[in-house]
Amino acid sequence: QLPSTSGISSNDQISRRSAVSKLISSSTAAVASGATSSSMLMPPTVANAIDSVKEVTLNSKNKKPFPLASFGLQVYDDDTAYRLTLTALEVGYRNFFASVLAGNQKGFAKAVKASGIPRDELYICGTVLSNRVNGEQAAYKKTKQGCLENMSAMAAGNIDHLDMIMLDYPGPNEESIRGQWQAFEEMHANDKTVDDLAVSNFSPAQLDAILVNPQATKPTVNQLPYSVVYHPPGILDYNAKRDVLVQSWSPLSRVLPRYGNKLDAIGKNYGKSAAQVGLRWIVQSGAAFCTQTKSKSHFEEDLNVFDFSLTDEEMNKITEFAAAGVL
Repeated sequence: QLPSTSGISSNDQISRRSAVSKLISSSTAAVASGATSSSMLMPPTVANAIDSVKEVTLNSKNKKPFPLASFGLQVYDDDTAYRLTLTALEVGYRNFFASVLAGNQKGFAKAVKASGIPRDELYICGTVLSNRVNGEQAAYKKTKQGCLENMSAMAAGNIDHLDMIMLDYPGPNEESIRGQWQAFEEMHANDKTVDDLAVSNFSPAQLDAILVNPQATKPTVNQLPYSVVYHPPGILDYNAKRDVLVQSWSPLSRVLPRYGNKLDAIGKNYGKSAAQVGLRWIVQSGAAFCTQTKSKSHFEEDLNVFDFSLTDEEMNKITEFAAAGVL
């Protein structure tokens, strides 16, 4: 999930590595079996809708659009979260990813209240961490607890309704995933405290553990470490096939040290930075992104990627920087 590993337990770091490892093998296997296209550019349905816009309508068909650029809070105290949230709001961000892993949902919520920006202009996502329990009933109870904890923290800013709730990680098996999703379904249908349900680090099989039930609410977003550095064949396709939007939780961290100079050379054609080219590549590929920074100028830079387009040649060239797509 998005927050940096600083301040997160070693078990959570292992969970992240394990989830990414499964994604690499599952997306590659999907291509090898012919279950999905091997193209890494412009996947069907999703990409066509977002090639030249700043926001999309998710598969839930909710009236509130989902901005493609999101600010994701990292692991720091509530005061820092408060300050950075106000900065992001000032710059123009309207999509916020406030993970329970970051431990600062209260600071975030207080900033939203202090900003004076109408709640209906903001898209707010909380998360639940419940992947360490095994079994349908245990996963249900742990996820249910996490849903309530999100609402308790958000109440610090008088936020009584979320636009999205996301599972930080899938449970260890299909039964556990079903339990996790049952709690989300109840938060949505019974409690009516959230509109969209989402997942993170889910493979095709893990998505299908939910979708095998035709009555289940579809996940709207699958947050993955998709980037110029990591884009194995099929990773966008298997989500698009299920009408799920990919949101990158690590769009630049490994990209700029490896390919900053090459991206900067392309950016000179448009008066854009290497970071902006890397983010634009994500959007044109058919995904959204969740960025993180402590600098106002970087906030502005990361948001300013919707006024230019890369050529097909440039898109393919960037894709080939890391053709294997391995982290």
